[in-house]
Amino acid sequence: MLRELKINNLALIESLHLVFSGKKTNGTSSLVVLTGETGAGKSIILQALNLLSGCKASNTWIRTGADTASVEAFFEIDQDKKTVQNVLFDKGFALEDGLILKRIISEHGRSRYFINDSMATAALVEFVCENLFSVASQHEHQMLLNPRNHLDFIDSVGELWTRREKFAELFSQWTDLKAQQKKLQQQEQDREQRRDLLSFQLKEIRDSSITAGEDEELAAEKKILRSSDTLMELGRMSYDILSDTVVSNLAQVRKYLEQMAQYDQAAREMADRTASSSFELDDLERQLRQYLDNLPSDPMRLEEIEARIDGLQKLKRKYGGPQMELAEVRRYADQAEQELAELDSMDERLAGIGKKLATLEKELVEQADALSETRKKTAIELEKSISRELSTLSFSTAEFKAEFEAVEKDLLELTQSGWDRVEFMFSANLGEPLKPLVKIASGGELSRLLLGLKCILARRDQVGTVIFDEVDAGIGGQAAEDIALKIKQLSGHHQVLCITHLPQIAAKADEHFRVTKILRDKRTRTEITLLDAESRITELARMLAGDSVTGETIAFAKGLLKKGKIEN
Repeated sequence: MLRELKINNLALIESLHLVFSGKKTNGTSSLVVLTGETGAGKSIILQALNLLSGCKASNTWIRTGADTASVEAFFEIDQDKKTVQNVLFDKGFALEDGLILKRIISEHGRSRYFINDSMATAALVEFVCENLFSVASQHEHQMLLNPRNHLDFIDSVGELWTRREKFAELFSQWTDLKAQQKKLQQQEQDREQRRDLLSFQLKEIRDSSITAGEDEELAAEKKILRSSDTLMELGRMSYDILSDTVVSNLAQVRKYLEQMAQYDQAAREMADRTASSSFELDDLERQLRQYLDNLPSDPMRLEEIEARIDGLQKLKRKYGGPQMELAEVRRYADQAEQELAELDSMDERLAGIGKKLATLEKELVEQADALSETRKKTAIELEKSISRELSTLSFSTAEFKAEFEAVEKDLLELTQSGWDRVEFMFSANLGEPLKPLVKIASGGELSRLLLGLKCILARRDQVGTVIFDEVDAGIGGQAAEDIALKIKQLSGHHQVLCITHLPQIAAKADEHFRVTKILRDKRTRTEITLLDAESRITELARMLAGDSVTGETIAFAKGLLKKGKIEN
């Protein structure tokens, strides 16, 4: 049950803290209504709760001048709500006095979620919210008009979602296997041609005996061979200068410095350094001689290298990928070898997939049949329940039916939700034939149908709070009184928050809040005020007559409020 709601810097709300009493004096749940002029910001409350339950956020919702917006709600959790408690306990969240959920939206559009002041994932908070409150809004009116959603309503009423999700998992396994089978069958048609091609390609690569980095090594050797004459000439000139001039002259310098050191120790360091340099130059002379002796100059070897490089380039162009790398050629060979092995085992793999498919298809049909049978039983119960609900909502002669489309039991007709395609049929008047809901239902009729569905669902689900956002659209007269009474009855076992324009509903509230839009410091703000008895009369009169309130209007408002108190 929602006990507190805090909103900061969301749309027109700068700062708001609502406290709901939660229960009436007799211990049952309560009806909370929010009323106000159109555009005052009533639906911001709904928007805040939707944000809390994980709906997509936009930084445009943050109040101008603020860096973040936040929504925070405190829920009391009944001891019998074991699903939520067990999940939160498994995730490491302790429940003591209640549960605090919070979402902060930054100016960059990112969000952070919290449970009892500890960071939490969006998925976990969304799951918790689904089990704490449900929303009936104009959006759900549109869902009711779309036949694709009608099966969802039946599965919700029949509590079949767990079975449906298990079936969807099985269906997904089946479709994945079918895709694998189709791919293998297509490969099988071209298997021999593909085998010949892969065998040829693999032989071509393997016969080339490629080694890692071979192309780079060959390129370096080719460069040396093509430059051998230049290298020889430069090397010989360097050797001649080194041996004829540098080494012999340095030897003479070394001799002189040795003699100087005998007379003056200050020359000893220079003599030693010269000796070291002389040894280094002798070694360099020998190394240069060896280099010249070993310098390759073989036109035949150059031709071999160029031919090998050309062959490697052809392989890289064919198998080396966009970058034409030799490593990719070797990788391609490994993949070809693996594919050849797979081609050899294709018959065995196809047979294995066929067996798995046969088992899966049998299980799919059995589950789809069982799910369909249960749905049809649920639909019959739903038709009876809706008829009972509608009879209390000024629809004494209305007829409602969930019509299942006849489907051939062919696996190609299966979807992830099973065999069934269903559409709600409706007739508001006695003697009129049933027709698709989308073609005949008015706004007021949809509102009553949705309210009836919500009442049916509320008796089955675990949510403690049900929120109605102007589901009374298009309602007036006796129907308005009937809807008000139905919502009041629902509040006997659920906390009900109702955003409404109907004074008949507002008069039955246990708590009545008025939403107003004001201008302060040249900024527009939305404020919400809990009304006392006198203020409620004024607000009910406004709802009845707008700006044309008279004494009779006030008297009528008092009468509505008195009647509502008696029913409380």
